[in-house]
Amino acid sequence: MKKIITIIVIIFLFTQCKKSTTETNETSKNVGFIADSVMVVSAREEASKIGVAILRKGGKAFDAMIATELALAVAYPFAGNIGGGGFMVYRTNDGKTGALDYREKAPLAASKNMYLDENGNIIEGKSTIGALAVGVPGTVDGLFKVHQKFGSLPFSELIQPAIDLAKKGVIVTGKQAERLAHYKHLFSEVNDTIIVLDHDWKAGDTIKYPKLAQTLERIRDQGRDGFYKGETAEMLLNYVQKLGGIVSKDDLENYEAKWRNAIEFNYKDLKIISMSPPSSGGICIAQIFKAIEPFDIASYGHNSLKSIQLLTEAERRAYADRSYYLGDPDFVKIPIDTLISSNYAKNRMTNFSWDSATPSSTLKHGNIVGYESNETTHYSIVDKYGNSISATTTLNGAYGSKVYVSEGGFFLNSEMDDFSSKPGIPNMFGLIGAKANSIAPEKRMLSSMTPTIVEKDNRFYMSVGSPGGSKIITSVLQTILNVYEFQMGMQDAVNAPRFHHQWLPDVISMEPKGFNTLLINQLQEKGYQIKQENSVILGKVDAILRLPNGKLEGGADFRGDDKAAGF
Repeated sequence: MKKIITIIVIIFLFTQCKKSTTETNETSKNVGFIADSVMVVSAREEASKIGVAILRKGGKAFDAMIATELALAVAYPFAGNIGGGGFMVYRTNDGKTGALDYREKAPLAASKNMYLDENGNIIEGKSTIGALAVGVPGTVDGLFKVHQKFGSLPFSELIQPAIDLAKKGVIVTGKQAERLAHYKHLFSEVNDTIIVLDHDWKAGDTIKYPKLAQTLERIRDQGRDGFYKGETAEMLLNYVQKLGGIVSKDDLENYEAKWRNAIEFNYKDLKIISMSPPSSGGICIAQIFKAIEPFDIASYGHNSLKSIQLLTEAERRAYADRSYYLGDPDFVKIPIDTLISSNYAKNRMTNFSWDSATPSSTLKHGNIVGYESNETTHYSIVDKYGNSISATTTLNGAYGSKVYVSEGGFFLNSEMDDFSSKPGIPNMFGLIGAKANSIAPEKRMLSSMTPTIVEKDNRFYMSVGSPGGSKIITSVLQTILNVYEFQMGMQDAVNAPRFHHQWLPDVISMEPKGFNTLLINQLQEKGYQIKQENSVILGKVDAILRLPNGKLEGGADFRGDDKAAGF
């Protein structure tokens, strides 16, 4: 009998050991691109390689940022741009941090009710497509601001690879061909001429952009004025105004990107550095992290019932506050310190229960006394000197407003939709806005972009960001948690299935195939509404992780054509 029991015990231990080994392998089976000290991760291989080439020449992360962003304007017109805007968060090798806001602005002729009819109702599509949806572009001015403060190589050297790429052409990927086919009908609907992307482009074809190359050459030779003044500006203004837009000469000439203080906060032994308003990203992830910090989320397990409950309830409350308090800090007073404090988060979570969901209809913004899009792109860069940047740039909707300045070879944004056209009415991402984000001349519209850098032990730990409109915030949050709390490598953290809640609509969006039926049923039994679509993609994260041995692991999202490069 003792012998039988011994055999059973041995079999049991062997089985458990084997199971444990299998589970470990399954959670670390995808290792991202590994580099010794230098890395760029972006939406297209061409852009990542161009950024790395600049770093090989001895350039800094800031030089590579300029080259990478301009290359994305050529290789990834879906979101890469010179006709849009974005945000960048940085950390220098001596630990100094900061942020650049090159977000678009409302034109001088913009008005609070410009998208409403005579009855005060929103005119569908007016803020999302066509020339009236265009905000004043900030990308080019932003890149020159970066170069002025941090650049070490001549700007002409940083822009030349994008010029060469535009002339040589970009090979169409399968995913790009699908996007072009999907949006092609809108190009002809909005523009009064046939544009280069109007053709039936197939995977493997090469698209050349000679007009864009000429525009980039004017920027190379004339500096900032090569876009905001002179020939390019005239092309832009003439075409936009011809199509009914309101961007003016003064709008272009007066645009200025702004250096801002980043949102910084601690989560356990991490220091997180993220984007400040007019992006909501930094404040929102700070609120969520602070709300979950008292809980032992690691013990709950990745994407378990309890971890999803906890994150959903924290997200619900953060997005409710987003809708009420956040906007352009140059126009509205934002109680940042309170919103990201531990006490405020604790008070917001007092009515959280493990037993049932908190209906969003019963939840409003918190009381304070005294008081982007799937069509976005992100890239992360680390250089050999120890500088790091995290940058997110966008046109807002896919190919922006669909307005294509053919003579200049570029799309213009549709960022005016990121304002609250009418309080309480959702924008294209379903986000509800209030007075703080109402339209006003020269005001910057609220964004969800969340470029983020994380420190651990006073050293660079990771750079992370994502496109995805309102889902950017939760994509970045979950990626950080996947690495830090659930012990994943960066590629696994990026690949892991994601979910999202944003207060209204009161549903948990889940990527397909990543969540089992039992889990979904358990959530529904507690009152959570679940939304799953076959084609849904929640973010496309591009991130870099510093490994214990000092090397870098890139996480390039398989959901797109994203690629890491480095040495």
